Amino acid sequence: MSETKNVTLAQIERLGPMEIEKRSFEIIEEEGGDRIPKDERAMILKRVIHTTADFDYLDHLCFSDGAVQKGLNALEKGAWIVTDTTMALSGINKKSLEKAGGRACCFIGDEDVAKRAKELGVTRASVCVDKAASLGHPLIYAVGNAPTALVRLYENIQEGTIKPELVIGVPVGFVNVEASKELIMQSGVPYIVARGRKGGSNVAAAICNALLYMLDGSRR
Repeated sequence: MSETKNVTLAQIERLGPMEIEKRSFEIIEEEGGDRIPKDERAMILKRVIHTTADFDYLDHLCFSDGAVQKGLNALEKGAWIVTDTTMALSGINKKSLEKAGGRACCFIGDEDVAKRAKELGVTRASVCVDKAASLGHPLIYAVGNAPTALVRLYENIQEGTIKPELVIGVPVGFVNVEASKELIMQSGVPYIVARGRKGGSNVAAAICNALLYMLDGSRR
């Protein structure tokens, strides 16, 4: 076991909520340095690092050509954000999204989804993709937990039954996680993908919020 450090209250910075966020981003910029790109990807990367304290995302968060701008364009025209978990859903700033004319939703707890998943012997997350395909709205699909959602997205994209404006593919874990992300990067739709095993619902929500804050000019 490592020894505990002797810390006093005098060492604690007394800051308000927004001051804490501002100082956090300053630290990220200081430590990230030249590794942080000087383009629209920077805000996405910095907010993900702010959420995770993990600078590895500078190397592993991948963007298709124009993905950020395509995501912003989708939000401007009222795209809905569909998530694979209620945790990701709860982390998205609904006020900013509604201001843009969009809506966030997650079908993982719906009774019809549970019933269909049981009938087919598949995950609820994959059935949620089929349900999202029938919404009739421009969609941003944000996956932070279930690689099966990414696999089903890929299948539906190939079949032409769904065409998301942007896929945020950041599931975390071990089984099929890396392969599912690579499928999305080959799917032909715009993507922001965390290559490798890292990710999570909090990362998915952070990417959505970064896009929303870029759109409305808040919390820069």
